[in-house]
This record gives sequence, C-alpha cells and structure tokens, in this order.
Amino acid sequence: MKKIIVSAAFLCAIAFATATAQEKEDYVFTPVKELKITPVENQNRTGTCWSYSGIGFIESELIRMGKSEHDLSEMFVVSHSYRDKGDKYVRTHGVSPYSQGGSFHDVLYVLKHYGIVPESVMKGLEYGEDNHVHGEMEAVTSAYLKAVTSNKNGKLSTAWEKGFHAILDAYLGELPKKFTYNGKEYTPKSFVAELGINPDDYVSLTSYTHHPFYSSFALEIPDNWRWANSYNLPLDEFMQVFENAINTGYTIAWGSDVSEKGFTRNGIAVVPDIEAMETSGSDQDKWVGLSKKEKEEKIAKLLESPCQELKITQELRQTAFDNYQTTDDHGMQIYGTAKDQNGKKYYMVKNSWGTDNKYKGTWYASEAFVAYKTMNIVVHKNAIPTTIKNKLGL
Repeated sequence: MKKIIVSAAFLCAIAFATATAQEKEDYVFTPVKELKITPVENQNRTGTCWSYSGIGFIESELIRMGKSEHDLSEMFVVSHSYRDKGDKYVRTHGVSPYSQGGSFHDVLYVLKHYGIVPESVMKGLEYGEDNHVHGEMEAVTSAYLKAVTSNKNGKLSTAWEKGFHAILDAYLGELPKKFTYNGKEYTPKSFVAELGINPDDYVSLTSYTHHPFYSSFALEIPDNWRWANSYNLPLDEFMQVFENAINTGYTIAWGSDVSEKGFTRNGIAVVPDIEAMETSGSDQDKWVGLSKKEKEEKIAKLLESPCQELKITQELRQTAFDNYQTTDDHGMQIYGTAKDQNGKKYYMVKNSWGTDNKYKGTWYASEAFVAYKTMNIVVHKNAIPTTIKNKLGL
C-alpha cells in the first residue's frame, strides 16, 4: 500500500511539473482595463503606420465622446501629408526628409487644416491592388521631386507642383471637395466640425534628458519632418500619464521602436535581460559553445514565456536614443492593460498589421518595454494627471 501511495504521489508530482512546464511555454493574459477601439486594419506594404494608428486613436476618441463608431480615411491623411512633404522637400532643396514615414502630428495637422473624410469616400486604392502597396508610388514621386530640385532649367517651372499632385491623385485618388455621408453633404472641414474633434486638445509627450524637463522641443527623428513639438517629462511622470490615461478612459497614440528582439511577431513586446539569462547559475552551461544563430534561436524560444527583464532607468533610455538603438520605427495605439499568469502588468496595443497573428492584431507590451522604447505619445490633455498638466502649463 505504501508503494502504491508513493507511486501515486510521484505521478502527481510529475503531472504537476509537466503542467507547470506547459504553462511556462506560453503567456496567458487577462485584461484588467480595456477601452473601446475600432477594428484592426492592415497597412500592408506601406510605411503608413502613423496614419493608421493616429486615425485609430481619433476613432476611439469619437467613441469616448459618444459620437458612435466611424471608419475614417487613412489615405486622405497620407495624400495631404505627401503633398506637404513634397513641398517642403522642394523648398529645402531636397534636404527635408521624403519617405513613407510620418508622425501622429501629421494626422492632427491634416484634421486641423484640411479636415477628414470617411473611408468609404476615399479608400486610396486607384492602382490595381486590393491592399495598399506604396513602394512604386514612393519611388516615382521621389524621383520626380529629385528631378525638380536638380533645377536643370535654372529655375523651377510653374508646373512641378501640379504634376506632383497628379501622380498622387493617380495612385490615391483625387482629394474630395464635397461628399455625402449618412444622407448629409459635407466638406472635409465641415465633417471634422460635425464630429466635434478639436486637434488642439491633443498633445505629444516624451521623456529625454538632452532637453530640459517640462519644456517642449521638436523630437529629432526623421519622421518628425514637420518639426512638431513634444512636452518633455521625467520618466516616472511620463509613465504616470500612461496609467492615468487608460484608467480615466483615454487611449494613447504610441510611437515606439519595434526592431528589438523582444518585440516578437507573436504579439509580445518585452525587454529581456539577455545577459542575466546567459550568466544565471547553472543556466550558464546551456549557453556555452552556442553559435550566434543558436543563441538567437534560444532567446526567441525563451521569449515565448514570461522572462526576466531589464530594469529601465532614465539613463538607459537616453543612451539607447543617443546611440540610434531606439529609432522611430512604428506607430500603434495603446487601449488597455492586462496581466499575465504571474500577475505582471502589460499594455494592450492595437497594431496595424492585420489580424493574422496569435492575438488577432493585439500586442502585449510590458511596462519595461513601454518605458524603454517609447519615442513619444499623443494623448488628450485631460488624460494627463492634473499635477503634471500644471507643471507643463497646460
């Protein structure tokens, strides 16, 4: 009988260990606070994440304001931004950046100065594709602008801008002057007024030490080609804004670096402490003699379950920015918080890479990743804690 009891206990221990090991093979997330968002979109083969995330952010704002759900046109924003970007490129003799990239400020700028239209009015697919593919359009318009700025005639012609706009119209469609939506006629500007969105209610925030805290400055990244200002906060107060925004019902337009190993295609964004993994006790033996490729494969495997992360400081964050280790890769939208099976906190992120992934278009970003790799955020002024708003003079 004792043998049977021992054997049963032994089998139970094995089953428990197996279950525990199985549990560690994957993340298990439980939403804590989840705000309403519009469906996940697919930017496909374009560098227009800034428009998709910025528009998604505005769509969530409309829901928060009780304006119901709207599907707004990303390509209306992209077309206007290309036009402004091309004009600036020519005026700066080809020095200003010209690429598919942009910033959240581009969305707010277009809303303020040009308005917006529904997706049904301007889809931006006028070139024989079912999904957006902008490589050819960028190459053609870039070559056109370079030819203009080469100034072979000794002066610019009066036709260059008209020709440039015509190329954009051929790919994205002409910019609507008037349209009918839900039985009512609008202009792009009157539609923004009807929606009740005030672009001046939104501010950009960041956290770097090469400018004074509580001041504003133009973040020195290529995609900030309009040189829009961001308010600068110490890291602890910067992170307080994330918490306060979500807890008071405001989503966040999130600019981040996604080139890190910890930002996986399976919907996870973490900052693994790889050095600690390689040198922790007996685990060190598992790394000795591995090739670079084998180490990368092992790290990728470890990222499939909760792992030890780096402790993020203001200094570490600044060093990564100064050394080009943190770059303006991608715009997304934070819309909630969740916890994993160990109780660890993550931010819920709406991406624009479609829904063909593990979490159907959502990424789970750890607090460490957000603190380390956030370039800037855009939030409604009222999403900022009062004490911090006062320090910024808002």
